[in-house]
Amino acid sequence: MTSMVRIGMGALGAVYAWWGFWALLFPLHFFETFPGLGRRWTAAYPPYNEHLVTDVGATFLTLAFLLSAGAAVRNRGVRAVALLAATLFGALHLGFHAGHYGNMTTADRFASLVALALGVVIPVVLLVADRLAGRRQRESGS
Repeated sequence: MTSMVRIGMGALGAVYAWWGFWALLFPLHFFETFPGLGRRWTAAYPPYNEHLVTDVGATFLTLAFLLSAGAAVRNRGVRAVALLAATLFGALHLGFHAGHYGNMTTADRFASLVALALGVVIPVVLLVADRLAGRRQRESGS
């Protein structure tokens, strides 16, 4: 189970890295087109602010680093800190958007809230799975 947690952390880190590089290197494009596929969630909160978008990119890259570092090491404490940081960010981000919809359609509001909720649920599931794996290892004496 630990290897699945580490793979999950790596995958989550890769998503944050993708978004981070996109926002940091191409802030206007990120603002106008995130999350892609014809959706424009970030643009629903005008006006465009390059500083804000690049700061979001830096935040995403920081989370990507933490999650990737946690995935790379065998230390449960490091993984826990990384997953708790991702959970905290996700919860705060979800909390804002639960009360602020910008100019989104009802369908986009729903989809964005589901996506943001996954940003909380996934790290929590990985954290719980890692804790359970640690407990099983201690009980088996490995």
